[in-house]
Amino acid sequence: MNIEQLSINAIRALAIDGINKAKSGHPGMALGSAPILYTLFTKHIVTDPNNPDWINRDRFVLSAGHASMLLYVMLHLSGFKVTMDDLKQFRQLNSITPGHPEVDVTPGVDASSGPLGQGIAQAVGMALAETSLQAMYPNGEKLISHYTYCLCGDGCLQEGISQEAISFAGRQKLNKLILFYDCNQVTLDGALELSFHEDVKKRFEASEWNVIEVKDGNNVNEINKAIKKAKKSQDKPTMILVHTIIGYGSVNQGLNKVHGSPLGEEDGKRAKLSYGYDYPDFFVPEEVYKHFKKTLINRGKKAYSEWNKTFEDYKKVYPEESTKFISVMNNNVSTYVFDKDPYFEPGFKDATRKTSQLLLNNLNKSVFNLIGGSADVAGSVMTHIDGEVDFSPKHREGRNINFGIREFAMASIQNGMLLHKGLRTYVGCFLVFSDYLKPAIRMAALSNLPSIYLFSHDSIAVGEDGPTHQPIEQLAMLRSIPNNYVYRPCDANELVMSYKNSLLSVDHPSCILLTRQALPLIEGSRSEDVYKGGYIISKERGDIPQFTLIATGSEVSLCVEAQSKLLMQGIDVRVVSIPCVELFLKQDGAYIKQVLGDNYSMRMVVEMASTFGWHKFAPHVMGIDTFGKSGPANDVINYFNFTSDEVIRRVKEII
Repeated sequence: MNIEQLSINAIRALAIDGINKAKSGHPGMALGSAPILYTLFTKHIVTDPNNPDWINRDRFVLSAGHASMLLYVMLHLSGFKVTMDDLKQFRQLNSITPGHPEVDVTPGVDASSGPLGQGIAQAVGMALAETSLQAMYPNGEKLISHYTYCLCGDGCLQEGISQEAISFAGRQKLNKLILFYDCNQVTLDGALELSFHEDVKKRFEASEWNVIEVKDGNNVNEINKAIKKAKKSQDKPTMILVHTIIGYGSVNQGLNKVHGSPLGEEDGKRAKLSYGYDYPDFFVPEEVYKHFKKTLINRGKKAYSEWNKTFEDYKKVYPEESTKFISVMNNNVSTYVFDKDPYFEPGFKDATRKTSQLLLNNLNKSVFNLIGGSADVAGSVMTHIDGEVDFSPKHREGRNINFGIREFAMASIQNGMLLHKGLRTYVGCFLVFSDYLKPAIRMAALSNLPSIYLFSHDSIAVGEDGPTHQPIEQLAMLRSIPNNYVYRPCDANELVMSYKNSLLSVDHPSCILLTRQALPLIEGSRSEDVYKGGYIISKERGDIPQFTLIATGSEVSLCVEAQSKLLMQGIDVRVVSIPCVELFLKQDGAYIKQVLGDNYSMRMVVEMASTFGWHKFAPHVMGIDTFGKSGPANDVINYFNFTSDEVIRRVKEII
């Protein structure tokens, strides 16, 4: 048996053993795709297991994350810090080999994946980042020049996000993106033809991709030829369609029975013997380890060493650019955010979406690696950076990205760009369409990525577009995502710090909600207090407030107006702004109580959205728990009684 076949057999055997021991997992694709990853890892991928975060390494994303055991086996054999004991702890609590790949948990995992299709979009983001960074620095190809590889299955290609991402990648001619399609014709419920019967090759060709077909997924030579050919592409990404047999070697090979159930001891042994692999469980012949050392490990070590020498030479020629390059490699741009906070004169009044564009253009002058765009609503969300060209195949230096009407892919591509590292990004669309982005926002939060989402048209003040475009439950949804920070600033001052906090983050995503309607600068607003999440924006006149009004966004000025009128009626009220609930809840209990006032029963929240979640702060919530209405903005706002008179009526009724 030659070393290639022995290595593939060892990969399959370890996958069987790990899944059997866990009594849980997905052996089907792991066994079918083993030759693909063997060929890729031993003959092509350039990475250094001793320096897994090296910026110029090739990236690999397992979009079909349920085949995670296959990836862990590859990382183990490739010299990453994934031990045999780690493989034995597959899917166990607090192990570094969880059920689906998680970035920052397992050395060598470049992206969290599992929700099908998102891995493809993240890989697109990585490939985009490679081209953008290369164009950002003089002679940038000396700093960044690598491939991005991705493995997907039939399920990934059925998810809508896959086509969004595929279409975008083809339009942008991301030629160093190579996608392997494990075509085994089986999904969890049965044969693929039950639900899917399209011509995938034509689909990719129509989306401006190269397509290469490998008819025998066990043929290493054919797989190798396909990868070599794909790497030569100058103007298109490449999809390599590999025909495989799910659960190869199992008595149930080719059937859905082997998709997500362990083979078991008897069938596992049968499968291994069918490969001619007669070794104890969790055993790898020494020659296999040596083979990986001679190939992937030595290749990566050499490439890393050569890159470091190149970088030392680069520093001599471009000292300033080299310093910048290193400074942002971990997505930290704290050095570059607002040398001096923008100042707004008293009386300033504008829609926060317009103020947001002012701030973006201001930040563009200092945050040199800022790049982003919107889902075809740059003119409405105000995400366009003036004076910068659009990112395109002819202008990789472009800082404005036209994502098209592909909200889900846009957000997931942003995740891939940040996983790559070296760029700071933002994406934008209407708040109501955050529903389309939610799975990617969740993935950003899980992956500790500092993604930034600019969501405009943040309330029923959208007006004429009606309930389909008026967000109600979206705020509660966004706030419910762990490790996600949601900012709803009441004016330009609070918006400044919302941006600042978002850009200073290196470990969580941020959503900044923007208004369509103009908001006045509130006298008591202080940008520096936004970092606490909530503060007293308009104090009561006496020593103790009779009542506390709590609000966010545009409703803060409404409460300040009501406060004035209530004082004239002898009722002394405090107004609290909570631009970021998540930050506010991180403060100590004494501060929270100090801001909200001692008497829980004498508090009311005012927000033009679902009341869900607000009762932790107050027993009374003036919100909207129905869908909106179509009509001029002021008419809709009045219809839902968001007026100072209604606030006053409710306060007096409660008191």
